[in-house]
Amino acid sequence: MNPFLGPLDKDGRIPANQQTRVSSFLLSAHGAQARLLAAALPGRLRDGVQVELHDQYSREMQILSLLARVTSWVPDLMLPFLAWQWEAAWLPRPAAGSADQHQALLIDLAAFGHALHAGLRPAALLPEAAAHTDPFVQAMRHIELESGQLIQMQIAFLKGLQLSSLRDVVAIAVERRHRQIRELWTSMFHGIKVDTSERHLVETAYASMTRGNKVEAGRNGPAAD
Repeated sequence: MNPFLGPLDKDGRIPANQQTRVSSFLLSAHGAQARLLAAALPGRLRDGVQVELHDQYSREMQILSLLARVTSWVPDLMLPFLAWQWEAAWLPRPAAGSADQHQALLIDLAAFGHALHAGLRPAALLPEAAAHTDPFVQAMRHIELESGQLIQMQIAFLKGLQLSSLRDVVAIAVERRHRQIRELWTSMFHGIKVDTSERHLVETAYASMTRGNKVEAGRNGPAAD
């Protein structure tokens, strides 16, 4: 097992077979998010939430276009099986505990997006010697930067007042999606002999904020009747 992607070729590029596997995973996950966002959007945008969803959809499409064009694609006999496994995992799963089916689907959509953008750090697995001008290397870093902006939109929804009575429901949905993506991401890297050792994983902003709220509530003591 290697700690990073590689070994690099003489020009400092990531091997094509590793590019193919990593990009295939990211295309599958970001493609699923784009489809879910498209399904959630009406023909005409009528409120701020829908505008935010449209913005997220546009950014996901940009990521998909970028991945398709920067990757050095080679045949990968494992992809048909892996793609089936990944696509099955991305299917919508309404958050249990919400009586409103549409709201439950939106929670799951935001939880999946949160896990996708906060839980995956592809640039963290690039070796230091990787060519900075290589399109694939630049794309991995760009995706990570883009994810930092997208995660703020998802946090704003998940921590919004409209879900204030469903904090536990939201937390469970977010944790489930994070665990699911983390397991598949790690397994994918093991398949190309890369040991992530959880270097690509960070505490989610949502989890950190939730824990902070609980600590603050504990300091303040129980609310008065």
